[in-house]
Amino acid sequence: MPDSPAPEFPTPPTARAFTTMRHTAAADAPTAPLPPVSEPAPAFPPYVPPASVAGTDDTGEAGEVAPEGRSVRPLLVAAAIGGAVSLALGTYGRVHPPTGDTVESFGFDDVFVMKAWFGTAAAVLALLQLTSALWMWGRLPLAGKPPAWVAAAHRWTGTVAFLLTLPAAYHCLWSLGFKDTDARVLAHSILGCAFYGAFTTKMLVLRSDRVPGWSVPLLGGALVALLAAIWLTSSLWFFTNVGFPA
Repeated sequence: MPDSPAPEFPTPPTARAFTTMRHTAAADAPTAPLPPVSEPAPAFPPYVPPASVAGTDDTGEAGEVAPEGRSVRPLLVAAAIGGAVSLALGTYGRVHPPTGDTVESFGFDDVFVMKAWFGTAAAVLALLQLTSALWMWGRLPLAGKPPAWVAAAHRWTGTVAFLLTLPAAYHCLWSLGFKDTDARVLAHSILGCAFYGAFTTKMLVLRSDRVPGWSVPLLGGALVALLAAIWLTSSLWFFTNVGFPA
């Protein structure tokens, strides 16, 4: 019986052929798009120069065009509300019959001594708040960049100064009333009412992003000026004409 030929088997592919086949299959397969690579979030927010916050350009000059979305209309509305507060206080002090009674003197010899010292402390704190505001806005010469605690100190000095004015204002309105016996007393009565109206206006626009950038610095400066004038017509007059109590 003749020998049958040996069966032929396909030649196994070489390692190079396997590599070529794998590359070809990979090239023919659809490629899924890679997800976009997002930039990592910065560790700190970008620094905004105080000039841009205040509504000025890089040269320090006032900008002619207000930032987008800002208008004086909300400021005028807040000023109208503050004016109504001042008018209401003055009207109450005028039409309310003065009681002449005393109020809590908080450990001082009498209520007028308390008012003189509370007014002095409030005026000093207002000056400190003005200094911290200038520092935060980059307007304090040779001070450099303010540390983190300056913002908290600014808020607390303003809060304590306002609280110190309340006992004196309550005694003036409830016990003495709105008086115009002479120029000093009339000026003091008007300034006291104007102070609380300006304070109301500032509180209404303090966190608003719709008013011009100069609104808060202007109102803050007005409050310091009003409180200084109130001190001149009350505490300083008391110390120089009645006496300097210990």
